[in-house]
Amino acid sequence: MIPQTKLEMILNPGRHCPGTSVGLVILRLAGLMMLIAHGLPKLGKFGGDPIAFADPLGMGVGLSLTAAVFAEVLCALLVVIGLGTRTAVWPLVFTMLVAAFIVHSDDPWGKKEFALLYVFPFLALAFTGAGRYSLDAIVCKKRGYIEETACSVNLPKAESDE
Repeated sequence: MIPQTKLEMILNPGRHCPGTSVGLVILRLAGLMMLIAHGLPKLGKFGGDPIAFADPLGMGVGLSLTAAVFAEVLCALLVVIGLGTRTAVWPLVFTMLVAAFIVHSDDPWGKKEFALLYVFPFLALAFTGAGRYSLDAIVCKKRGYIEETACSVNLPKAESDE
């Protein structure tokens, strides 16, 4: 096994055929564009005085709002373009779990379900990577971390494997 640098692990787009990578693009664009649309209105709350936003973790309303905007806008944009995808999904997963189980803890299942529907695609992307049609793949190719073959992205062989 080839040791990977931290950057290689963060940017690794995964080994995927073109069809699978198209599916990952659809997953990234469809699910995450909806989340960005959900997160953008929160940006307008920064101008309000006082800030009207939940503080589910007791870290202050301003910091809670900042964390939600960071996840739902910045991290979602990173995932849509496929840059640092395996790392960028974790704040999204955390934010959606907080929304489902803390913010909506007293609400019926239907309210929790909306947040949980976002969790699973994010988790899938954490394990699959962004795919070959992503900035992760472009950066990894340029740095020589991966080489592309007809139906997969292969890590270069270690000298001991040859």
